[in-house]
Amino acid sequence: MLDQILKDLKNEVKFGYLKKKHAFRYPSLASVEEGMPVQRTVVLRDTTDDFELIMYTDERSDKIRQFENNPNSSLLFYNHKKLLQVKIEGKMKMIRSGKEYEEYWSKVQGNSQKDFITKKPPGTLIENPDKIDYKEDEHHFCLLKLVPERMEFLQLKRPNHIRARFDKSDDWQGQFLNP
Repeated sequence: MLDQILKDLKNEVKFGYLKKKHAFRYPSLASVEEGMPVQRTVVLRDTTDDFELIMYTDERSDKIRQFENNPNSSLLFYNHKKLLQVKIEGKMKMIRSGKEYEEYWSKVQGNSQKDFITKKPPGTLIENPDKIDYKEDEHHFCLLKLVPERMEFLQLKRPNHIRARFDKSDDWQGQFLNP
């Protein structure tokens, strides 16, 4: 049963980027700053064959500095229709160059590229959202890759909720948890 739960967990996460309207497309990403958790919603873009989770960001964003100081991170997914929660914890890698970087940057099309070519960094005060300056010849794209170390599955259902944890250090062997 635990093997099937792990398979279901991975499939649900993969549906997050394969199906545009899937609830897992927009997980909450947590980082740490000065000992406090910091969360934001991100877009899940892909997973690798090793189930590393791919997201994009502007390399000037606060999360980059936070991950440079402390690579511990967590993604939280929730599907309200299935009453299913998945939490994936691990270390964040930031990729700013190389073949993999170029491959993902080439997938960012049209207006989406504008997210990475603003003159001012994310979070900078501006007077009007209609007057953002862009620098067409330079981009600040950064590939984020969460390398899982621990995953948790929680399915709310009757008569019994199902909660399980899977640890990389235990070769992804699962354990049931009291919900």
